[in-house]
Amino acid sequence: MSAPLTQKKVISVRESYQNAATSSRKPKKKTPRITLRLTEDELVALKNLSNGMSLSAYIRKCLFGKSATPRKVRSRVPVKDQEALAQVLGLLGQTRIANNLNQIAYEANCGSLLIDEETENEIKLACAHIAWIRVKLIEALGIKSKL
Repeated sequence: MSAPLTQKKVISVRESYQNAATSSRKPKKKTPRITLRLTEDELVALKNLSNGMSLSAYIRKCLFGKSATPRKVRSRVPVKDQEALAQVLGLLGQTRIANNLNQIAYEANCGSLLIDEETENEIKLACAHIAWIRVKLIEALGIKSKL
């Protein structure tokens, strides 16, 4: 009799988790857009006039002057090395690191993980890949490592 009770508790915990996870999601408000078609020459001239500003911000500044409402700035880190980033993304696409680590964690939690020499070497190899990915991401994003 305890098995159905345990199963019922697991289901209710799962449902609670899913409800909590989905209830905190707020629908994004869409910002009204205006589309403007330009010739190639007009676009080049507009980009030159914007002087490094986004075209959207420049047009708002021209239309509304000082009363233009600044938009939320997304903190994007410019990519310093596109090639290093492409290498990392390529490696991630070729490997199943996340899936493999998930399987190892599952087996460890169940108590059925047998660690022989081959498994230990594979775990070390996965750790080396993750360390390499970290280094390449730091290089690509131009971030100095704190370690």
